[in-house]
Amino acid sequence: MTPTPTQRRTLTWTALALAALLLLWLLGPVLTPFIVGAVLAYVLSPAVEALVRHRVPRVLAVVTVEVAAIVLVLAVLLLVVPIVSRQLPLMREQLPLLAERINQGIGPWLSQLGVQVTLDLASAKEFLSRALDRNLDEWLSAAFTSARIGGSVVLALIGNAIVMPLVVFYLLLDWPRLLQRLYRLVPPRMAGRVHGFVSECDDLLGQYLRGQLLVMLSLAVFYSVGLALFGFQLALPVGVLTGLLVFIPYLGFGLGLMLALVAAVLQFGSWYGLIAVAVVYGLGQLLESFYLTPYLVGERIGLNPLTVIFALLAFGHLFGFVGVLIALPASAVAMVALRHALDTYLGSRLYLG
Repeated sequence: MTPTPTQRRTLTWTALALAALLLLWLLGPVLTPFIVGAVLAYVLSPAVEALVRHRVPRVLAVVTVEVAAIVLVLAVLLLVVPIVSRQLPLMREQLPLLAERINQGIGPWLSQLGVQVTLDLASAKEFLSRALDRNLDEWLSAAFTSARIGGSVVLALIGNAIVMPLVVFYLLLDWPRLLQRLYRLVPPRMAGRVHGFVSECDDLLGQYLRGQLLVMLSLAVFYSVGLALFGFQLALPVGVLTGLLVFIPYLGFGLGLMLALVAAVLQFGSWYGLIAVAVVYGLGQLLESFYLTPYLVGERIGLNPLTVIFALLAFGHLFGFVGVLIALPASAVAMVALRHALDTYLGSRLYLG
């Protein structure tokens, strides 16, 4: 049976799509900085266009916006420094005491149930003293040894850190002309359909990113204030990091909760800290789930929890940590594309016969 012209076109486009997906999979590590750079350029382009509309030269607008974004990222990363600098001495002092409390409190209770558990406190103290009493020279020596062993990983990280800002700069500098060139590639008979698809994706991503940013800022303030009210010394860095990590579904909240639990155990060493974390993070989760996310983000992204988990795992496998960050926006665009493709198929002669 000879395929019809419509069937041949469908097969051709399907083969091209599969070939493109295979190429993306094979070149995933190489394309990562360019894909992430394109996503960042898309996020930063409204700020650049706003400055250009106020008669700021485009080069100066791009440099200003990109430098501001880099400074913001560095400021967030520097929040980790007080956590590490304060918690390492506390960990050295508190963990042996905590292990002794666990041994004295839980050991007899487990013995009544027929489970014999005894913590080797001498070995724990020796291990902690070796791990936490190392001076800066030893830490640097270990870091350089690790860098030599995994040199390719380190070089890849350094390369991405250099390439990504350059990609963002040149994309933002040429953004309007780039969009015009892409629109010229669209056949005139498909221009309306493609323009509708791109507009829908742009509206979806814009609403999602703006809503998610408001959720992150609101939760950062809530967790910081909540932990501070309970007397946490690291309330600001832990609260801000938790709020910002909410951008990564499930994983972000879990990491923030672990940070808060470690801070509670090391600072208070009692049930007070754990109860405080349970209260603050329980209320924060309720606030996010029942108020902030429905009202500020809503169901615009249209992904159920299983799809979200699959997207996180798939993009994380393909593109690493940055893949986890772009998983949901990229999945939202893919869902829009799939919906348009399904509508086209249901209205085609191939489906109607």
